[in-house]
Amino acid sequence: MTSNKMPKFILASASPARLRLLQNVGIEPIVLPSDFDESLVNISDPKELVKTLALRKGETVAAQQTEALVLGCDSVLAIEGEIYGKPADAAEAIARWQQMRSKVGELLTGHALIDLQQGKTLVHCQVTEVYFANVSDRQIAAYVATGEPLKCAGCFALEGKGGLFVEKISGCHSNVIGLSLPLLRQMLDELGYDVTDFWGF
Repeated sequence: MTSNKMPKFILASASPARLRLLQNVGIEPIVLPSDFDESLVNISDPKELVKTLALRKGETVAAQQTEALVLGCDSVLAIEGEIYGKPADAAEAIARWQQMRSKVGELLTGHALIDLQQGKTLVHCQVTEVYFANVSDRQIAAYVATGEPLKCAGCFALEGKGGLFVEKISGCHSNVIGLSLPLLRQMLDELGYDVTDFWGF
């Protein structure tokens, strides 16, 4: 670190789930959603897609800041090579779940950590395998009717009702919710910070 002054921690995301994850581990970020237009990025490789989107979101917010740590994130679900973001509507969510059931998907989250104080940027991707249950059409319709899947990349919220329809996960649990806490700790380490120094900020 070039200074003893702790930078403010900014979350460049409107995701309530990401905010809760950070708050649960003692980090109270400033929330500044990027409003970056994701349609501007067209990449078929899911890892490169989430890394690029995370970086663009982080850069959009960082451009208006000084001496801050800006975290940009983006998540998608990939099943058999197909990339899924948030469903457009209920009909798409139902069709998506009918395709997902009994399958194994990869939940990928891109993390971009921009340190304006040091002029450094780190970009990484975390991947977690998600095993979906063989849910019935009735259960799918009931789940979509709650509205929860419409707000989530991959059409499910592990920490919500969607957790009932996931048999197991292999890898980082918090990554499926939208932010890999172990990866964040490692990225902060790489920049010379101790994650515990952000407790109470």
